[in-house]
Amino acid sequence: MRAIRVIADLPVPDIGPAREFYADYLGLQDEEFNLGWVARYTSPDSGATVQLVTRDATAAERPAISVHTPDVEQAYAQARARGYEIVHPLTTEPWGVRRFFVRAPDGTVVNIVQHTV
Repeated sequence: MRAIRVIADLPVPDIGPAREFYADYLGLQDEEFNLGWVARYTSPDSGATVQLVTRDATAAERPAISVHTPDVEQAYAQARARGYEIVHPLTTEPWGVRRFFVRAPDGTVVNIVQHTV
């Protein structure tokens, strides 16, 4: 698998108040997207990024990080071949991504994702 971007997925109870801290105070001012339950903020100067997550729209678990890859099908096949636990199946989501969640050996849930649009 090839990771092209890794983003921290921070659990927050509410995007609004969290946005004030991360976007306004920390300067991660560019809102890449906001689906109400997940939003991504990036620094226009450095490219530093954080993703704020209140819940997941289709999965029972929340990942700790999101790893973007150019070939999610290959990443899924490799995870299965290695015997890693898949905690959310390979799914094309209505917001334009194809993804699955895998549990790392230390228990961390990782979102492996590829944008489809």
